[in-house]
Amino acid sequence: MPNRLPRLAALISPERADDVVDADTRSLLEERFEVVWATADHALAPSSSPGRPGTPPAIDPAVVGELAAGTDVLLTSWGTPHLGKELWADGNGPRVVAHAAGTVKNLVDPVVLEQGVAVFSAGPRIAWSVGEYCLGAMLTLARRLPRFDAAVRGGGWKQTEYRGHELADAKVGIVGASSTARALITMLKPFGCDVAVYDPYLTAERAQELGVRTTTLDDAASAPFLSIHVPNVPETKGMITRALIENLPDGAVLVNSSRGPAIDQPALLEHALGGRIYAALDVYDPEPPAFEQDVLRSQNLLLTPHIAGDTAEGHLALAGYVVRDALRWLEDGTRGPSFVDAAVWSIAA
Repeated sequence: MPNRLPRLAALISPERADDVVDADTRSLLEERFEVVWATADHALAPSSSPGRPGTPPAIDPAVVGELAAGTDVLLTSWGTPHLGKELWADGNGPRVVAHAAGTVKNLVDPVVLEQGVAVFSAGPRIAWSVGEYCLGAMLTLARRLPRFDAAVRGGGWKQTEYRGHELADAKVGIVGASSTARALITMLKPFGCDVAVYDPYLTAERAQELGVRTTTLDDAASAPFLSIHVPNVPETKGMITRALIENLPDGAVLVNSSRGPAIDQPALLEHALGGRIYAALDVYDPEPPAFEQDVLRSQNLLLTPHIAGDTAEGHLALAGYVVRDALRWLEDGTRGPSFVDAAVWSIAA
């Protein structure tokens, strides 16, 4: 009698599945699992589904228990409701949660990990997309491209009082050695930058492996390029203070793709509007922001709507990223790059 295939419930709407599951991963799922796909009948109506207009509908919390019953693996993503510990109350709940999205803090309680459930997050895959955003934003603002673009569109030409700068060989301050920071560090290597990282949890040995140096927050924030990569925890709220912003060198480029509350936003906007520094903001406090026209017109600001990790290729890769790690864990206990370690839960994004 052949061994049965493990049972997997995809707690994502059909629309979300189209967004995060590529063709190869669908084939892999059907080959290696007995798959239960959520249908449109399991999703909330658009009017009651949380999220912004146009986003795929969320799964109805009332059907989670039904879909998850008797499963070994749960495939989740944006729109999956919180998975209560009652799913594991009888000791026979799913052994794996594979989250085809970023943070799992709103998805499961840490007690679930402590009970031996393996949780996987596609955060490290999203990190690569974020790293590309940060690199692109640095280059865009260092070369003052928004200003030159506006000049040409307005019928002008060269702006002789402005000249862009190079990233090559520059000092880059990085606050937080998260997965997004590590992706950016990898992309910075060809530029030969002096990468100075502030993170109290980054060891000297790990810094050497990354090819960076550890430093103080003050030193990181004295760089002509500064990128923020911290989780949204009480310790990071307001950590980029007015004083640090005032000490940024003239013409500095600051990129925040992590969390809006990490920065004194009024101070940052004041210095950008004054023309002293440049900033790329993908996150805000609050979201979405309600900026005055002077902010919206500023050529010292690059403003994007929390999309640093949102790419077509990146999204389609998310399910495959966690499912392949989940399969390795089921086979021999291997902890792949998407494995969520309970020991670092408190400082994770």
